[in-house]
Amino acid sequence: MKAETLLPLGKLDPGLAAPDAPLDLASVPAQSRIADTLGYHSLLMEETKDDPFQVLAVAAAATRRVRIGTSVAIAFARSPFVTAMSSWTLQKLSAGRFELGLGSQVRGHIRRRFGLQWHPPGPWMRDYVNAVRAIWASWQNETALEFSSDHYDLDLTVPLFTPAPIDYPDIPILIAAVNPYMCRVAAEVGDGVRLHPVCSARYIRETVSGVVETHRISGRPFEVCLKPLIATARDERTLAQRRETARQRLAFYVSTPAYRAPFELAGLGDLAAELSELSRHRRWDEMARRIDDEVLNEWVVIASYDELASVIHDRYGALIDRIEVSIPVISEADRDALACVIRDLHA
Repeated sequence: MKAETLLPLGKLDPGLAAPDAPLDLASVPAQSRIADTLGYHSLLMEETKDDPFQVLAVAAAATRRVRIGTSVAIAFARSPFVTAMSSWTLQKLSAGRFELGLGSQVRGHIRRRFGLQWHPPGPWMRDYVNAVRAIWASWQNETALEFSSDHYDLDLTVPLFTPAPIDYPDIPILIAAVNPYMCRVAAEVGDGVRLHPVCSARYIRETVSGVVETHRISGRPFEVCLKPLIATARDERTLAQRRETARQRLAFYVSTPAYRAPFELAGLGDLAAELSELSRHRRWDEMARRIDDEVLNEWVVIASYDELASVIHDRYGALIDRIEVSIPVISEADRDALACVIRDLHA
């Protein structure tokens, strides 16, 4: 199992509260080098408060081994051409270490934050990924761009705006998914699926795995990646605090209608509806109290540093290929402990 991490390494998998401090852009090179030396497979940047492509450019320049990638970039907010060019540049800068993680975002954000018309996200994502690949192929093969679909018609190639071929043209695309249809799209046109923390081991086993195996292209490498909620620490006091932080975040996820399927599979449809109502009234503390320990333990990996790798393995085993471990690195002791976790996960 390959271990991934988010920038910055000092970030704890968050609860509802905002992080104590914004990302310190000046620390990105040093933080990236830590990931490079600890043995992580990849270093990821999510799209929240900073542009992931710009931050990853800094990380790429500071590292030599670790892969870099978006986790995730919001696809529909950008034209396929813009995403294709940002990715092409990062692939050149990183000497072939970049991977493009794409997410759809929910209807409210697409309409009210990005100001775009909403379309069913599954077919839209399929067209989007195929459009990006068509653009890359036209650049690498120095051929005319001819792509037509329900959402995009692209056929303009101008030398001034056409990048040259590169040494590493095969950029992996991983698609964020929760519901079966988007998992199907990922299997059909992607190189991997990035599963949301709401995807429990049971949901992966009973829903995701079957969809992926049915629709993936035979013989093509495909990776199942997961970012679970993790509460971990060296001492019990800190672990207890992080457990409650994870409880807050899980309550928020349960309340989100777009993430309903995994919770309904577990018989928690009524709880999800109740938390949705509390969320509309911003009653955050009450939401967390509705998450009992049984639900918490099914969705959150809770373990000390020493036990973390074995708990992850026992829970997910052969279900996933990569796991995102977002753990604070504060001291040298943290680095040593985390290096052991990463080695155990790889083993």
